[in-house]
Amino acid sequence: MDALSVVCQLRDLASEPQNRAVIVQDQGCLPGLVLFLDHKNPEVLFATLQTLRYLAELPLNVPIMKNELGMMASLETLIRREGLSLDITALAKEVYGILRAPANPAPRTPEREKRRKPQFFINSTNKKAKSVTLHIQGLDSTQQRGLCEEALLKVKGVISFTFQMASKRCTVRIRSDLPTESLATAIASTKVLSAQQVVKNDAGEEVYVPLNSCGAQVPQNADIPDYLPEEEESPERDVDKAISRTAAKEDSNGSWLNAAASFLTKTFYW
Repeated sequence: MDALSVVCQLRDLASEPQNRAVIVQDQGCLPGLVLFLDHKNPEVLFATLQTLRYLAELPLNVPIMKNELGMMASLETLIRREGLSLDITALAKEVYGILRAPANPAPRTPEREKRRKPQFFINSTNKKAKSVTLHIQGLDSTQQRGLCEEALLKVKGVISFTFQMASKRCTVRIRSDLPTESLATAIASTKVLSAQQVVKNDAGEEVYVPLNSCGAQVPQNADIPDYLPEEEESPERDVDKAISRTAAKEDSNGSWLNAAASFLTKTFYW
């Protein structure tokens, strides 16, 4: 493991609402993210801020994150740091603002308590494909749509896509191992389009998440690909390779989250 791969995995997990409470409650992940805020690699910084932005979507996480040792001070330092991209600074300010906002915790109910029970990471079916909704700035005509189609068709791992021209959106079905940033990089290569990911926060409201379109590797198709067969998405195949359940005692030591926490501990603590 290295810092970038760890934080990117955490970001992908945090993008799923059902994982956010588990990640924040883990003893190693949140302190590790705070330390990553001081990293020299801009890609690590951006992925860390994306992860924190996802985690802050859950209101119950906000006071925990705010009170985490070094969190607010590290965000303030990051906001003042010179030489960073506008995307990083803007996202740091957004996360800082969310954590500083007055807390209005939702009352505890039996239904909310049920949601805190252990569950599978990613999703309950462990599919090999996922859908990503993008808001595409500049998607104003059929010409721009054609440019976007050409860019997406060149990305290895794209299964299918549909456009909603009125809302300037594109829903892309991709292999689960394809980073969302690769789509943003491909779209940015048109020179006239840019993409942000559309996600829903814990309140069910849609928000835009900036994507780093610089430096992300884009696997290229030699030719226009055929759609992947549906059997590739079967939830029954390679079940043993899925990320383990967080509360499963028999394999908790081998879970990815524990491995990440172990990496953070060995890297930053003595």
